[in-house]
Amino acid sequence: MIAIIDYGVGNLRSVEKAFHFIGCDAVITSDVKAASLADGIVLPGVGAFSDAMENLRNAGMVDVVKDTIAADKPFLGICLGMQLLFDYSEEGGSRAEGLGIFRGAIKQLPQDAGLKVPHMGWNSLQAKESCPLFRKIPSNPYVYFVHSFYLAAEERNIVAATVEYGVRFDAAIARGNIFATQFHPEKSGSVGLDMLRNWAENIKELKGQ
Repeated sequence: MIAIIDYGVGNLRSVEKAFHFIGCDAVITSDVKAASLADGIVLPGVGAFSDAMENLRNAGMVDVVKDTIAADKPFLGICLGMQLLFDYSEEGGSRAEGLGIFRGAIKQLPQDAGLKVPHMGWNSLQAKESCPLFRKIPSNPYVYFVHSFYLAAEERNIVAATVEYGVRFDAAIARGNIFATQFHPEKSGSVGLDMLRNWAENIKELKGQ
C-alpha cells in the first residue's frame, strides 16, 4: 500500500487518482501509524514553504518522513514535497527551515527574465536516463510545473533532472529509493504516469513481487 501524506497542503486527490489509474493501491492518510506501515510514502504539496513545514510538524509526519528515508523505504516527493527535503527556503524574505535531509536552498525564480512567475505549464526536462524514475521515458520529456521557487541543490550527485526557466534549476532528485520532483507527474499526461509506474515498480521489486 502507498500512503499519500495528508498534512493539509495541496490537491491530493489528483495524486491518488493517478496511482489508482495505473493500478496501485494508494490511500490519502493523516494517520501516522498507517503512513509508517505503508510500503511507500508520497509527500505532495503546493503553497507556502513555512506553512507546509508547520502543518507537517502539527500532523506528526516529520518523523514519518525522516524514518522512511533513513530506512531507505520508497519515497516520492512532489513539488513542495521535494522542496521541504532541503535545508531552507528564501520564501517570504527570510530563512524558513526545512527538513534538512539534503543540502540545498529553495530560491525565488527571477522576476526580471521576461517570463511569468509563477512558472505554470509545460516545460522540457534534461533528465538522466540512468535514473530509474525516467526508465523508458523519451528524451527531454515535457512535464507540468506550477511554482514560484526553485531548488538549488548543493549535493550535485543527487540531481536527476534540470530545466530552464529564466535560470537553470534542479527539477528532480534521486538517491537510492528516494525520488522527488519539482514538476507534477500526476498532471504530466502519459509521461508522468509512466514515471509513477516506474516508482511503483521499485516498491514491487523491493517486496520481491
